Amino acid sequence: MNHIPAPPTPLRTAVDVEQDGPVLRVRLNPAQKDDVLDTATLDELITLLDGLHERPDVRIMVLSSMGQDFCTGADRSEYLDALAADSTGSALRRAADKAHRLCQALENTHAVTIAQLHGRVIGAGLALAAFCDLRAGADTCQFRMPEVGLGLPPAWGGAIGRLISEAGVARIRELALTCEIFDAPTAHHIGLLHKVVPPGQLARAVDAWTRPLARRSPENLVLTKRILASYTPAHGAGGVSLLDSHLLSNALR
Repeated sequence: MNHIPAPPTPLRTAVDVEQDGPVLRVRLNPAQKDDVLDTATLDELITLLDGLHERPDVRIMVLSSMGQDFCTGADRSEYLDALAADSTGSALRRAADKAHRLCQALENTHAVTIAQLHGRVIGAGLALAAFCDLRAGADTCQFRMPEVGLGLPPAWGGAIGRLISEAGVARIRELALTCEIFDAPTAHHIGLLHKVVPPGQLARAVDAWTRPLARRSPENLVLTKRILASYTPAHGAGGVSLLDSHLLSNALR
């Protein structure tokens, strides 16, 4: 009796990508149950966003997750491993700098970016969502900025400047210092969510944005994004955000 070998296990990709006309749907594909942003995910997202510069056919990008939660933060175990391998912190800084590159790529892409959020949206996950142009969340979402409680500065991707520009310095100061969990209605009230709907209606709510956006003039969409960015206070804080990897490295050391 001939033995038929089992088919090889397909390699995991950190993100799942599907194109539907001008809409690119990008889904985080976490490797572990706690839905963290690991280096593989950062690398694939950066490569994808960099490649969009040569893809004018993609006008809208929807970012969601295949995990139980949208994202529960950065993979701190990778940071500690990098620090253990290089006590000077240079390897850790290089890893942390990827977060800054990713967030800048999100902010600068010509495509209109939409975050489709469910479950927990914590730390780096909140930062990733904040750098999207539009954000829709399930009414069951929970949000948190946990860094201070973990003994770390809120330094991931230059998120503080972006969060302040979206929600205001007073509210972000409170959430960063207290590390309190806040719900979807609160996120909507302070401007971190544009839409809040029941989980079963989330995809439909996002489609209500993508359909009319797909009919807009591509040049006008890009121009409008550039105009809005020029009026955003965080736009002038890019130099300060470059310090984030140094702050994180020093805190962990």
